[in-house]
Amino acid sequence: MFGCPDAPGGRNAVRGPSAGFSQGQAFLVLTGEDLTRFWQAGAGAAAGDSVRSAPLIIVPMSCKRAYLDRYALPDKGWTDRGEGRWPVPFWHIDTGMAALLILLTEVDEGLAALYFGIVPEAERPFREAFGVPEDHEPIGAIAIGHNAEAAPRDLQARRRPAQNVIHHGHWRSGSADHDAGNGQE
Repeated sequence: MFGCPDAPGGRNAVRGPSAGFSQGQAFLVLTGEDLTRFWQAGAGAAAGDSVRSAPLIIVPMSCKRAYLDRYALPDKGWTDRGEGRWPVPFWHIDTGMAALLILLTEVDEGLAALYFGIVPEAERPFREAFGVPEDHEPIGAIAIGHNAEAAPRDLQARRRPAQNVIHHGHWRSGSADHDAGNGQE
């Protein structure tokens, strides 16, 4: 689906949750010379050097307008398009879930996939380089390829223990700290 035979994640990206079936996600797929423009626009400033060798970048984008339009239809009954009814921005959440589906699918297929943010100062140059409409907001980027690191990193020591993040029936005191139990931030 993404125009790269090594990247099957697209078939799952469009199958994730979508509040009211608003489908307010879009994906900019970059390969070849488009990758050069992506890096030149500074969009990958938050990514490590090894990410630059990825042959495919996918930029998931959320579209708030699609959600506000959908919920203004008669079957939803919110004719004012107001954002006040939304407890959280589902346009970002649904797009984040689509990004996760891409990541999981690629890794399950034996490829390497890495999500990274687009730094705020690079958003305007990125939009201009690729003609991104103003009502579509990039939530980050996903690099897909083969692992370029010499050896896999062991992050187990930095992983928060499950008992500090999973709460059964009631929030346990002392578990609200981000680094509770492992001394890491």
